[in-house]
Amino acid sequence: MTSPSSILPFTAGVAQIAADPFDPMASAAKVAATIRDAAARDVALLVFPEACIGGYPKGASFSTPVGQRLPEGREAFRRYFDAAIDLDGPELALVTDAARETGMVVVVGVIERDGGTLYCTALTFDGADGLVSRHRKLMPTGAERLIWGFGDGSTMEAVDTRLGRVGAVICWENYMPALRMHMYAQGVHLYCAPTADDRDTWLGSMRHIACEGRCFVLTACQHIRRGAYPADYACGMGDDPDTVLMRGGSAIVGPLGQVLAGPDFDGEALLTARIDPAEIPRAKYDFDVTGHYARPDIFRLDVDTAAKPAVTRRDGRV
Repeated sequence: MTSPSSILPFTAGVAQIAADPFDPMASAAKVAATIRDAAARDVALLVFPEACIGGYPKGASFSTPVGQRLPEGREAFRRYFDAAIDLDGPELALVTDAARETGMVVVVGVIERDGGTLYCTALTFDGADGLVSRHRKLMPTGAERLIWGFGDGSTMEAVDTRLGRVGAVICWENYMPALRMHMYAQGVHLYCAPTADDRDTWLGSMRHIACEGRCFVLTACQHIRRGAYPADYACGMGDDPDTVLMRGGSAIVGPLGQVLAGPDFDGEALLTARIDPAEIPRAKYDFDVTGHYARPDIFRLDVDTAAKPAVTRRDGRV
C-alpha cells in the first residue's frame, strides 16, 4: 500500500443536499451538477448523503402494524420501489460522466434495486475508472428493515484511489465495532460515512471514529424539508412543507479527531477542508488499532467476505 505521505494535499468536500425522493433522474442530475460545481472549487473527493439517489423515506411507516401489511403500505412500497435505481441505469450514467469529466473521487448513497429487493448502498466512483466499489448496508436500522435487504460480506472492501484508500460505512453501521475494525484493518485513509442521522450525537461518533481509526472521516447528511416530498406522501412528521425532516450536520474530521469543517444545520451546503494525507502516519505514531496497539494474542476478528446468494447452480454460478 502506498504511504499516505507520498500523496499531495488536496481539497475534500461533503455535499449536504436535498434529493428529489421520488425522481431518481432529477436527484442524479443534481448530484452530477454538484460534482461539477465542487470541481470548480478544486474539490478532488466528494461525499454525498445516504439514499441521495432513490430517496430516504423519512417519516414513512409503509402502513405496517405488527402482524399486518395493509394495502396502502404495499402501494407505498411499490412507489418507493419504482423510485430506486439499477446499477446499469441512466441515473448512474450521469454520475459516471461527471466523475470522468472532473477526475473526481465520488461516494454517493443510493437505493439499489436488485430483483424484488432494495438495498441501501454506497457507491464509489474514481474519475475515468467509473464505478469502482459498491457497499450494501449490512444492517438496516429499525423500520428500514421493512423496506431494505441486508448486505453480505462481499461488499465491504475498501478501494485504492490516487487520493488514498477509500472506504464507505453507512449511517448506524458506524456503531458496529467489528465493521469498523474491518475497515481499519484495510488501512482506510478516507473513511466515508453517508448518513441520515442528524442528531447532535452524530458528530461525536464521527470524531471518535477518526481518532480510533487514525483516518479522515467525511460524513454527509441531507438537509431536506417536507415540501421536497409529494403532497400525498404519508409522513408521520406532518404535512407542513416547511418542516425539516433531516437537518444536515455534515462534517469533515481529521485523524486526531479535530473538526475540519461543519457541522452545518442551516440548509443545503458544500463543506470543504484541506486534507494532508501525511497527518495519518503522524497520528498513528502512538495508536494503530489493528497494528501496534492491537493484542491479537487476546483478541482476533474473523471476517467472512464471501457472497451469500440465495441460489447457486451446481457449476457454482449464481
